[in-house]
This record gives sequence, C-alpha cells and structure tokens, in this order.
Amino acid sequence: MIITTNLFGDILSDAAAYWGGGLGMAPALNWGDGIAMAEPVHGSAPDIAGKGLANPIATILSGALLARLVWQNNMAAERIESAVFDTLASKNGLPTGTAAITEAILGRL
Repeated sequence: MIITTNLFGDILSDAAAYWGGGLGMAPALNWGDGIAMAEPVHGSAPDIAGKGLANPIATILSGALLARLVWQNNMAAERIESAVFDTLASKNGLPTGTAAITEAILGRL
C-alpha cells in the first residue's frame, strides 16, 4: 500500500510495478465511504485503442481486488486470481493479444 499525493503515487506505483511483472500486471483499487473504483495502474493507452494489443491482466486482477475488499467475496476473488495465475503458468505460454489473453483466463474460470 502506498499513501501519498497523486503525483508521487503515480511515480512510486509505476516504479514498484516493475517487481510484479510490469504495469500490465499491476491492479489497483481506490475506495472510500460508500464508493470504490477498480482500475489497472497503467491507465489508458489511446495510441493502441482498438488494436487488441493491451494486456488485460491488470484490469482483471483489479476486479478481484474489488470482489475481495469491497464486496467481501473472497471466493470470487480467489477464482479470478487462480484463473489469471493458471493462465500465466500454462505450459503453452501466454497467448498474445487482448482477446486471446482474456479468453484464456475466462476458460479457466
């Protein structure tokens, strides 16, 4: 957990994401009284929008954070995380492209 101002939070979280496999693997959850927003750390990438190149894993793992911490649904969070981890550990390697990675993870749910 990093608690700081927005600018320094962006810098520190981007740097820390390296240790978890890069920004494409870094989920995030912002929540407060009665509201929550799950999002990947990496933000948007308008230059590749619609090209099927974005890594969806951080977005999917952000959903797991939302399930666990906001909805108190550990079972759903664990299933999502297991599907992602199993996909990453597949002997066939990680598929390429947003849709292919998403389908591989959904197939393991």
